[in-house]
Amino acid sequence: MALLNTLSKHDDYMTPKSVWENINNYIPKDKVIWEAFYGNGQSGKYLEELGCKEVIHKPIDFFENDCGEAVISNPPFSLCKTIMPRLKELNKPFILIMPVSKMNTVYMRENFMNELQVIIPRRRINFDKMVNGEIVENTNCANFDCYYYCYKMNLPRDLVWL
Repeated sequence: MALLNTLSKHDDYMTPKSVWENINNYIPKDKVIWEAFYGNGQSGKYLEELGCKEVIHKPIDFFENDCGEAVISNPPFSLCKTIMPRLKELNKPFILIMPVSKMNTVYMRENFMNELQVIIPRRRINFDKMVNGEIVENTNCANFDCYYYCYKMNLPRDLVWL
């Protein structure tokens, strides 16, 4: 499979540093982190700035590679139906930022029923919007809610409210 271009009209929202700062206490600093979806290339840098010992963040194909000890990422939402079975196959801890609506999908149930924990942010996430490869000024939050979906992260509770 060729390197996936995830920058499209639906997948061109990048993760600002504040999104990782919100859950910094839950990000495992002692594991090699794979920020598996490259986007604009900044998210891996943010995780390093927050104290992760090693972050792998390269523009490589998620479906053809297996890196790190845990996946921490904001995946392209349009590919979640194929991403979730791949994550189940990899069977490594993860934290993914995804819309709340993903919880009700068949592919989430088939792959992670009764295995996920969720971190609920205080407010809607304000992603950085990319247009033609550049971040554009965006003062509005997303028009949908997102959770941090967690697998094998050993959170103190199944639902963690920030």
